[in-house]
Amino acid sequence: MEVKIGVQYAPRELTLESAQTPAEVEQLVAEAMEKDGVLSLTDEKGRKVIIPIAKVAYVEIAESSTRPFGFTTR
Repeated sequence: MEVKIGVQYAPRELTLESAQTPAEVEQLVAEAMEKDGVLSLTDEKGRKVIIPIAKVAYVEIAESSTRPFGFTTR
């Protein structure tokens, strides 16, 4: 699953692939907002992203889409 996080005053969004379900990510974001703390997510390779929730502009949660590559015919 792909998660995109917009951070205030940052020109680019953070993008990570997560093995968590959309519901799990949504719950982590909601809990971080309630506690006014930090949002901590782990990607598929085990890397951890920690963001102060006060600086998060938006969180976009989407299913990973497999894109065709190479030569395809339509």
